[in-house]
Amino acid sequence: MTNRTNSWRAGLQRGGIELRHILRNGKEMSGHLTNVVVALLVAAYIDDDVPGTRTPMTHLVLAGFAAYLLFQVGLINLPQILVTEREEGALLRLRATPGGIPAYLVAKCLLVVVMALGTLALLLVAGALLADGPLPHGPGAWLTLLWVTTLGLLAVVPLGAAIGAVLPNPREALALIMLPTMGLLLTSGAVFPITSLPVPVQHVAAVFPLKWMAQGLRSALLPDSARTAEAASSWELPMVALVLTAWAVLGFLLAVPLLRRAARRESGSRLSARHRKAAQSGALPV
Repeated sequence: MTNRTNSWRAGLQRGGIELRHILRNGKEMSGHLTNVVVALLVAAYIDDDVPGTRTPMTHLVLAGFAAYLLFQVGLINLPQILVTEREEGALLRLRATPGGIPAYLVAKCLLVVVMALGTLALLLVAGALLADGPLPHGPGAWLTLLWVTTLGLLAVVPLGAAIGAVLPNPREALALIMLPTMGLLLTSGAVFPITSLPVPVQHVAAVFPLKWMAQGLRSALLPDSARTAEAASSWELPMVALVLTAWAVLGFLLAVPLLRRAARRESGSRLSARHRKAAQSGALPV
């Protein structure tokens, strides 16, 4: 019990330090701001209504981008952070630290959750002020926004950690992750009604968490009449909770053993060999 408490305490302290570092790093912050700006620009050029409803398509797009930004932080940003730190020797140092892996995971979860919530809040507030975007109406909608966001992050953050544990290197990580995530963005009903897609595509998208994250956030942000544009003409909130919980459990079952395996495989010779290879390719200074 004491070891777990120490791991949580060390993880929270480390996460706080990393958060302060990011907030002081203009380059890091500009990347998250760029995502919000892109979402607002896309929404600003859309003036139609969601087919079959009187809900502005702008609202659907902003709700979908809100889900995608949460998804992106967990499944793109986090794996890149993990792979980069592995290349810098962070996992090798964790091998000699009691409770190092759990504390490391706590720190990364804190970092990603705060980044995701900050980006989400910025998008919703900026969208409401600049593009007449949607906000929850009533306590029930706010509660739905809270639990969908929480479950959505629980579904993607451990999965992102598991992916980061097995990716080869930072140079290939982005290429390997970006194409599948962009494909999910286009097929999960995040930027246009999912009913406009072929039924087989809808069935494939329903396996992954982004579709359900976007649907859950639409239920919190859009009027109830907009549910007629959903595949089942319903928000299906119990199914949203079920699928996101299943992905959260799967992610946790994969993340810790894969990170421990990656840490066990680390050695000084492996790290030196990767640095020599990176230097030869020009990715690092010789």
